[in-house]
Amino acid sequence: MIKSNRLTIWIFVALVLGVVNGYVLNTIFPAIQTFDASGTLLSTTTTDPKLSGILENLSILTDIFLRLIKMIIAPLVLSTLITGVAKLGDINAVGRIGGKTLLWFITASLISLTLGAILVNFFQPGIGIQQAAADSSNTVIDAASLSLKNFITHMVPSSVIEAMAKNEILQIVVFSLLFGIAAASMGEKAQPLIKALDTVGHIMLKITSMIMILAPFAVFAAMSNVIAKKGLGILQNFAVFIGEFYLGLFLLWLLLIFVGYLLIKGRVWNLLKRLRDPLLLAFSTASSESAYPRMMESLERFGCPNKIVSFTLPLGYSFNLDGSMMYMTFASIFIAQSSGMHLDTPTQITMLLTLMITSKGIAGVPRASLVVIAGTLSQFNIPESGLMLLMGIDHILDMGRSATNVIGNGIATVAVSKWEKELHHSGQ
Repeated sequence: MIKSNRLTIWIFVALVLGVVNGYVLNTIFPAIQTFDASGTLLSTTTTDPKLSGILENLSILTDIFLRLIKMIIAPLVLSTLITGVAKLGDINAVGRIGGKTLLWFITASLISLTLGAILVNFFQPGIGIQQAAADSSNTVIDAASLSLKNFITHMVPSSVIEAMAKNEILQIVVFSLLFGIAAASMGEKAQPLIKALDTVGHIMLKITSMIMILAPFAVFAAMSNVIAKKGLGILQNFAVFIGEFYLGLFLLWLLLIFVGYLLIKGRVWNLLKRLRDPLLLAFSTASSESAYPRMMESLERFGCPNKIVSFTLPLGYSFNLDGSMMYMTFASIFIAQSSGMHLDTPTQITMLLTLMITSKGIAGVPRASLVVIAGTLSQFNIPESGLMLLMGIDHILDMGRSATNVIGNGIATVAVSKWEKELHHSGQ
């Protein structure tokens, strides 16, 4: 198994080499550039069959890695959450810890959304950027699925097997909570099954260590693909928007770290050190999901009890996506600005609350943030075609918000452990 510090170095090296390789490929093969009416470069793509073949072969590495990670997510969440709830002992403990966890999630979501709204209104990145003339149907976003009925009914699985097959995290969480509470109420009679599931969880983490050997190769392939297809030009033309959004993420990081410092003092730096592998992995693959198994290991080694990690972290992946929260409000108001629309303060507040509610039911959905944004735009009569402005750079933005989701859930887990007075010092 690759040691933690060596893995971090190799992932970072792969990230840099992937950018260089993508730039070389983009330079060698002829590219087609797309401009909007004002002359702004929207995207750089290539149709050269040789490059398409190279990128298709490279994508095999990324696809295999992400499929391997997804392969273990469902059994890992199921086994760890059931054992976590069962170890809590009774329904009162589940309710107490669950209440504290959800209170943190709601507060963090509101702060992330509000900070994004403040920054996008201050910088106004959409002013002066003319929307590309595009049919909203080209965005391939299903906004119709965002309704209160669909959200509530989608939470409850009709089949746990189907939920696991589709990696429906929220549905797996609901089933696991019910199963864990029922098992806890049976006492010693359920202990053999709980011990077996605990063993399954540890086996899944062992498999994770084996899969992580492929991480640098997957990162190299992913970055090569993005830069080879889009070119560095896409970063230059949207550098202001990207820079302002990443500044917002940086400020959110500072705020989260400050809260972490108030809770655990200087140990917060040790926590960040523990989280560097999952952070870098989430950033380079633009997938919070890829960092999930590694986060469990890191938080337990830091000193969070297994029962709280197993309970809080799966909930966080459904309800506590701080980076995605900021992106949704930032992008929605940006699109309104680029459409020449002025949204007054009450309208923006309503939009923030809408985003907070509708975002909770789409964990695991491809382009999840874009799905929520599309649904929100339609509710406020903002042209959905504005999404086309962001489609080309969505991967670059997703890298930052995925990493932020990781640190948000990491500090949330530590906070709940601290509140429960069960944060150990084994991580020192």
